[in-house]
Amino acid sequence: MTFANTQATVYNDRVVRQFAIMTVVWGVVGMLVGVLIAAQLAWPDLTHGIPWLSYGRLRPLHTNAVIFAFGGCALIGTSFYVVQRTCQVRLFSDKMAAFVFWGWQLVIVAAAISLPLGFTTSKEYAELEWPIDLLITAVWVVYAIVFFGTVGTRRVRHIYVANWFYGAFILAIAMLHIVNNAELPVGPMKSYSAYAGVQDAMVQWWYGHNAVGFLLTAGFLGMMYYFIPKQAERPVYSYRLSIVHFWALIFTYMWAGPHHLHYTALPDWAQSVGMVFSLILLAPSWGGMINGIMTLSGAWHKLRDDPILRFLIVSLSFYGMSTFEGPMMSVKTVNALSHYTDWTIGHVHSGALGWVGLITIGSMYYLIPRLFGRKEMYSVKAIEVHFWVATIGIVIYIAAMWIAGVMQGLMWRAVNADGTLTYTFVESVKATYPFYVLRLIGGVLYLSGMVVMLWNTVKTMTAGRVVPVQIPAMAAHA
Repeated sequence: MTFANTQATVYNDRVVRQFAIMTVVWGVVGMLVGVLIAAQLAWPDLTHGIPWLSYGRLRPLHTNAVIFAFGGCALIGTSFYVVQRTCQVRLFSDKMAAFVFWGWQLVIVAAAISLPLGFTTSKEYAELEWPIDLLITAVWVVYAIVFFGTVGTRRVRHIYVANWFYGAFILAIAMLHIVNNAELPVGPMKSYSAYAGVQDAMVQWWYGHNAVGFLLTAGFLGMMYYFIPKQAERPVYSYRLSIVHFWALIFTYMWAGPHHLHYTALPDWAQSVGMVFSLILLAPSWGGMINGIMTLSGAWHKLRDDPILRFLIVSLSFYGMSTFEGPMMSVKTVNALSHYTDWTIGHVHSGALGWVGLITIGSMYYLIPRLFGRKEMYSVKAIEVHFWVATIGIVIYIAAMWIAGVMQGLMWRAVNADGTLTYTFVESVKATYPFYVLRLIGGVLYLSGMVVMLWNTVKTMTAGRVVPVQIPAMAAHA
């Protein structure tokens, strides 16, 4: 058999390995920046006024690093792994897949340089300036071609549900990115939005909430529908529910964005539409959570001995909690208390650290040994340590922010008998200080877990060896 034929009958796991390694690396980097800015909130003079280390510049670097570097690498890498296995065919184009990897790393590096230097559009989750936006668009189009090209050349008639979620994530993010980042360049690293005023706010939060909905939710649900059944060695609890979950979720999520704009200049009817769709969203979200957790039916005992499965299942618990809390906070009367407080930060991080972080970590612990020809990670004990350190860190973090947020909301709305404010804003900041220190402790614990994971990953790579995985013979010759 010639080399070319051998290549054609094995999966392209090279690009998956690259993305898996960088997922762990960027996870450490992004969370390290998060810990630094959490420390700055507790001790504002920490970086001695150095402009490129200021909170205002590092905060968007942190969000971009954890969402698009850590989360993005995890999503692209796992989608390339899953689509090959479920379609039983090699990736559509090896060269295009390589371009996606290197192009995405270039986007991340460009963000890491430009944001601390102060180049920003000032749009939440879309701060990168127009040249980087163009690069993102090019990489994303090629990514879509590779993914859908692989699905189109599949040897299996059925399209597994994980690929539906990955596909929705790819298409929705493409649309969101192009529409929200429509801008007029006026310099090499300066542009103005194509929208203005309340229209700009509306488009921005249509984008902003759906970045959560389609990148941080739909994509990671694709991960959940593949790796939980694999690790549990059980079929998905209800395949019919997974399809209902998919269509209900992608229809409902798209319209929930206006709940970020309660009590603003946005028309009241638009705010109400956002609230109603947010409340409806609870049903498909919990349908997916229940489907994932019930996949363990008959295998609950595995949670005692399998820390990877623990990561995956606890992530679903945080997903369920976050997707209950989100609709609740979208109700206008609740939002009157929670808006602009640290309660929102607690909500975001219960989803980000609890759902996105833990499902990614569990999926990587499944993937990495298999990508390097091993049955398991170098140290299972280290995975156990990582699980407990991360979980305790999350609980400290979000509990601190919940308490701080409710306290802030109550202090800001407290009035004396004569109608004057009971507390000054400075008093609410002073009262929040202990909770900022607690948040920092939670963040340090979570980061420590990621450092343990990086060590475990390096040891697994050096102890293992790359073994090409053959496409099943029947599929390869079908």
